[in-house]
Amino acid sequence: MLIIASLYASSRAISSDSQYTANDDNTDLRMKLRQLIYIREVARCNLNITTAAERLFTSQPGISKQIKQLEDELGVDIFARNGKHLANITPAGQRILEIAERVLGDTENIQRVAEEYRAADRGNLSIATTHTQARYALPGVVKEFKARYPDVALHLHQGSPPQIARLAANGEADFAIATEAMEHFDELVMLPCYHWNRCILVPPHHPLTHGSSVGLADLARHPIVTYTFGFTGRSKLDQAFTARGLKPNVVLTAVDADVIKTYVRLGLGIGIVANMAYDEELDKDLVKIDASHLFSQSTTHIGFRRGLFLRAYMYDFMHTFAPHLGREDINEIAAITDPAARRQRCAALMEALPRV
Repeated sequence: MLIIASLYASSRAISSDSQYTANDDNTDLRMKLRQLIYIREVARCNLNITTAAERLFTSQPGISKQIKQLEDELGVDIFARNGKHLANITPAGQRILEIAERVLGDTENIQRVAEEYRAADRGNLSIATTHTQARYALPGVVKEFKARYPDVALHLHQGSPPQIARLAANGEADFAIATEAMEHFDELVMLPCYHWNRCILVPPHHPLTHGSSVGLADLARHPIVTYTFGFTGRSKLDQAFTARGLKPNVVLTAVDADVIKTYVRLGLGIGIVANMAYDEELDKDLVKIDASHLFSQSTTHIGFRRGLFLRAYMYDFMHTFAPHLGREDINEIAAITDPAARRQRCAALMEALPRV
């Protein structure tokens, strides 16, 4: 089973309220878990109880009641209110939510441990990634992984790099795979996978095909079609032009390299895309010009929430995607509590990374 979604619904949180309910006479433990799930989801939904209720397949009054019961029992407000609406999270609420995240994460880990011993080759794997990774980097990996683990359901969720990192940090996705914005989430264990650079795509007989070497000044003289800022290493492109005192004439941006190529074919401008996005057979009507001498390389990472229990097939997926990542290295890096020290340890892997 392979499910692809552009927006992530919290399917693992609660598939039905009956999982935790029946009545309010359940044991304290069952009640507390439900309450923790509710306050976590409300916080994730920017204090919108209606949205949280929809994501958890329950009722808005039920969530409000359980939150109020928890606050009454604790004797502190988790959320400050403005009339009937939640206004913000209180300082006490911030601390409670931090602990709730850990408790619910450990609860999920208990389930994962049980599943690992009960059915090691069966389960779910949720991957949040960008269009470029899903379209060009992952197909071969997914094919190989599914041949080895036919009973593991893969769920691919596409979004912007900040959205992807947030899904993994919140535990809504197992892995995040992206190039940009991942370093801003200290709760993620970020493992470098490979280096990549860019190429220029132009129609045949374009003026750029006639010179022996293309420079940034040459590119700045033409309209450019490239990635939306924040996607697929776009920041490195802007930095290169800025460092030379040049302003690129970007006339169209898109998150999808196939869209970029479409508008290059229409003559809207020259395309600047990731090398991996060029297909010699499908794109033979376009001329590829190497641009690795113009832009600094980018690095794709795979990340997961620190403390996540990794099942055997999860280690195997990471190794398939990035063969230099073995279980021993992954565990060693994940055990480092200080984010700066983790990044320093990962830096030792950078020199040996493959280039695509």
